Formats: sequence, structure tokens, C-alpha cells
Amino acid sequence: MKLVPDTSVVIDGRITSMIKSGEYKGATIIIAEAVIAELESQANQGREIGFSGLNELQELCRMANEGIIELKFVGTRPSLDQVKLASGGEIDALIRNVASDHEANFITSDIVQAEVAKAKGLEVLYLRPQIGDFSPLSIDQYFDEKTTAVYLKERVPPVAKKGTLKEMRLVTLREAPLTEHELRSMAQEILERAKRDPDGFIEIEKRGITVVQIGSLRISIARRPFSDGMEISAVRPIVDISLNDYARADLIKNRIMGEQRGLLVAGPPGAGKTTLAQSIATFLADHGFVVKTMEAPRDLQVPDNITQYTSLDGSMGNTAEVLMLFRPDYVIFDELRKNEDFKIFGDMRLAGLGMVGVMHATRVQDALQRFLERMDFGTLPQIINTIIFVIGGEIGRVYDVSFSIKRPEGMPEETTQKPVITITEHGTGAPDFEIFRFEGETIVMPVARQAPAKAEPEEKISWKLAEREIQRELGRFTDGYVDVRMQTDNKAVVYIDDKDIPAAIGKGGKNVASIVNKLSIGIDIRPRSELERQKAETAPSKEEDIQLEGGVRIRIDKRQLIIMAPDQRGKIVDVFGGKEYLFTATVDDHGEIHLAKNSSISQEMLRRYDEGEIIKLRPV
Repeated sequence: MKLVPDTSVVIDGRITSMIKSGEYKGATIIIAEAVIAELESQANQGREIGFSGLNELQELCRMANEGIIELKFVGTRPSLDQVKLASGGEIDALIRNVASDHEANFITSDIVQAEVAKAKGLEVLYLRPQIGDFSPLSIDQYFDEKTTAVYLKERVPPVAKKGTLKEMRLVTLREAPLTEHELRSMAQEILERAKRDPDGFIEIEKRGITVVQIGSLRISIARRPFSDGMEISAVRPIVDISLNDYARADLIKNRIMGEQRGLLVAGPPGAGKTTLAQSIATFLADHGFVVKTMEAPRDLQVPDNITQYTSLDGSMGNTAEVLMLFRPDYVIFDELRKNEDFKIFGDMRLAGLGMVGVMHATRVQDALQRFLERMDFGTLPQIINTIIFVIGGEIGRVYDVSFSIKRPEGMPEETTQKPVITITEHGTGAPDFEIFRFEGETIVMPVARQAPAKAEPEEKISWKLAEREIQRELGRFTDGYVDVRMQTDNKAVVYIDDKDIPAAIGKGGKNVASIVNKLSIGIDIRPRSELERQKAETAPSKEEDIQLEGGVRIRIDKRQLIIMAPDQRGKIVDVFGGKEYLFTATVDDHGEIHLAKNSSISQEMLRRYDEGEIIKLRPV
């Protein structure tokens, strides 16, 4: 028997499987040069199917050397023009001509190719997609009931993520590192299954990366030049959570069943956003809503009555146009990332569709900022009514989005009223953020809350870090010392030299507004002369001495602050306020350090002394 397989059969590996089963033992397998050219082209582009097909040809050569089959390579390589017309069937025509010239049976798993070959009068063996039970994949050995992801890379031991969304850990599966040969064999097996399994398909195929979906298992196969080595990553969901399992299920149900149908699910990677989104989709479908999804790649695990769509011709915009014709009640848009995604989400919501969007964000204000960078300020409350922040597999907080005209919180009294978007935590009813436009910039301003009577140590550390951030940012616009004093978690008073104030504020307040927006901390800039007046009212009386530890004294007169350390005379010392380094100085022969009383260093040292910190000297 003579057989001419086309590229589809070579790639999916069934020709060698049938030979091994004895079905075509002793047959003459004729490979058209057009098949080799097509596989070579795919491999040169870094596509995994090209490598898989070349491995299959190598296996056929091995069988031919062992006398199991006879193998021939015939025909001519396609020309450049024929390669350019490959999508129109030019390469397929060359392969069919080989079958016709050698009076051989033509074998394919491509339905169009099979029908054309029959129309040309060829004897055709069409291999339908395999239906029924499949043997386990090699990668299945790394999964158990608690495994959610497996990461395999050459020269590295295999590892897996195990546990629950709340408690996930990385586990080494074996000590011996994986070899490239193991990964190549595994990749070929995965591609063969994706071709045969009705629940399998190749989601993405680009140079160096192939993403395959087989049932609930999403597998990414990376190779050089995209990655620095062969790598296979496989992810699968391990939980199927109902919306009723969440703590605030009733609140979410009321929102999505009512008029507030613009929902944003945000949270850090691996927090459980997709799991919540699919539970919302399932709940809506079970309660009489027509639900569709937009995903790239398709990742949600939803029942069959919810159709999952990916990008059409590489564009989610094309997908949206088709969905608008279907007029679903709800669309679940998984993974908002590109500028186009945000525009599409807004357009579909404003068109009246219920929308549930999923996006990565470590903070709620980060999610809002990403939206506002890509759409008109005034339309945000019309697009998003509710924000759900997910952390550790649970609903952390639920926020309401509202719109009003008012003076933004934390702005000076003379500030005119502006359009303000207020983000309110549903549980407390207290506003958390206000968003407004100021001098062309979008400001996300935390609403100040009353500070506790006595800060905890952890809070003081966070304030110290915030003070340093503000000092660094304002220091770009000032020459003198920047004295930052946190009032609450979201508000700070900053004293700077009088001459530096215009540069720090910037034209129309642009400089300080950009810092407020970046750090999410309200900043009240005041002249240092005001601080010095306050210090003068509370400063020690003339010629007053302050006794410190280790025989060190501070004397303050009308003009000078003198540190007296007779034991350190002639030495270079570092001066500390508590554990914080202040400055370095040389103690003179009289055992004294002289500073101007009104200098920033003197004022800082006195401030720390007034706050109970220990002033001490340490020889360098």
C-alpha cells in the first residue's frame, strides 16, 4: 500500500501511531517535499508544531531503517510565490499532486483537504478527530488533587504550586533536573493530543511560544529565542466555587441582578479574581441571563451554556462587534490589559450591556488609575458602579463609585468646585478616595481619616518611610532641607525654605500635584519661617543648658547651639537622634561643636530631643 500523508497528519503524530499498531506495517510512505518545506518554515519561525512534525519525520526514518516501512521523499520544494500563497491552498495542492502522480492513497486530518482530494478523484483516508478516552499525558504525573500549576524547564528540577488560594506553596517534585529531550517529547505529545482531542486546541502560536488548551489544562510551551531554554508551564483550576461560598455573596447578587451592572474585579496575581468571575458568570446563567465571555487566552471554567470567545483575527474589537449583534445580557471580560481592552469594555457598557471586568492591581487606586488613563474622566461612574477587591481567594472589600461636583477633600478652601469621583467602601460607608482633575493631571487623593491617639510601632515605621519618600520627591525641586511631619496615614505637613516654595509647588500647583498623585498622600507645604517662629516660642531660654548622656551637654544662646563633649575633643564624631543619623562634625580643642541656632541641623536635633529621642555622639 502506498500512502501520501499531508502536513496535518504528520504534525498530529497519527501516522506513526497507526504504523506501530500494525495497521500500515510494510506500507510505502511517500513524503512530499512540500511537507518538509512547510515544517521547516514553521520550525524556523519558532512554532512548536514545526518541531513536532520534524520529530515525526525522524521517527518515520527510524522505522524505515528497521524495515518496518518503506519511506520515500518525492516532489519539488515549493517556490517563494507558492509559499506566499500557502494559506490559499497552494502547498496542499502540491501534496495532492504527489498522491495523484504515484497513484497512492491520500491521508489527511484536514476536512477541507479531504473534500478537495475526493473532488480530484483521489483515494482519501480522512482521520477524524479522536473521540473517546485518551491515555494520560506525561505531564499528568506531576499533578495531584492539590496541584494548581507545574513549571518544567531544562536543567532545572520540576516544581509545582500546591495548596489552596489562601495557602499556596512551591514544591520541588524531584531532585534530578529535566533534560531538553524530556521536554521535547512532552511537548510533541501535548501538541498531538491538542490536535486529536475535541476539547483541545492551540490558543496561541508565535515564534518561540505555543499556548495549548486541553480541557481545563492550559499549557504554555516556550523555547529559544523567546525564552533562554525549553520550558513547559501547565496551569489548571483546583476549585469550583459557587458564588454562595463567598462572604458577601448577597451584596454581589443584588448588584448584578439589579441596575448596577458595571462590575470590576481587581486584585494581585493569583488572588482568585478569575475564580470569582466564573462563579458570577455561572450564577447569572443559572438565573436566566444570556452570558458570554471575552478571553485571550480562554481561561474561565464555565458550563457549556456560556460561550467563550477569544480575539477575532487578533482583535478583541472584532469580537466585541460580533457580541453586540448577539445582544447578551452580560459579558465577562477576563484580563483587561491593553488600551484597546479598556476602550472596548467602556463602549460595551455604555451600549447597555452588563459587564464584569477582571484586571490585575495591587491596590484599588492602581486599578482606577489604569482606567482613567484610557478613558474620559466623566464616563467612569457610568461604566463602573462597583469594584470588588479580591485577596487570598476572598472578597476583601467592595467599593461604590459615585460622582458629584464639590471641592476635593484636602484641597485649600479657595479651590473652586470640581467634578469629583468618590470611591466609598460599602461596609463602612466612609469615602476612601476622591478622584479629580487638577491642572491637566488626574489626582487620586486618599480621604484623610482621624489618626489614632497613639501610633503603633508599625505605623511609625510606615510614617518614616512615607516621610523619606516625600523628602526625596520634593528634594528634586528644592535646595534647602525638607522637613516632613506626617499627621495621618494620608496627610503630611512639609516645611521648606521660603525661597524654595514656588519651585516646590510648581506652576499652577503642578509639581506638588504630581507628587500627591504618585504617593497618594496629601501634602501641606509651609514656609520654614513659620516653623522657626513656632520654635522660638517654645525654645529653651537664653543660655540654657541641656544635659545629655555620657557627659555631653547642649548650650543654647541667642545665636548659637553648642554641643559640649570634652571627652571627644579633637575627634570626628557622628551625631544621632535616637537611631537616626543626623550629621558628622569635628569636636574642637575645647571639646565643642558650634552650630548656628537657626540652622536646619540645629532645629532638627532640637525637634528630636523634644520628641524624647536620645541625642548621642559616636566617634568615627
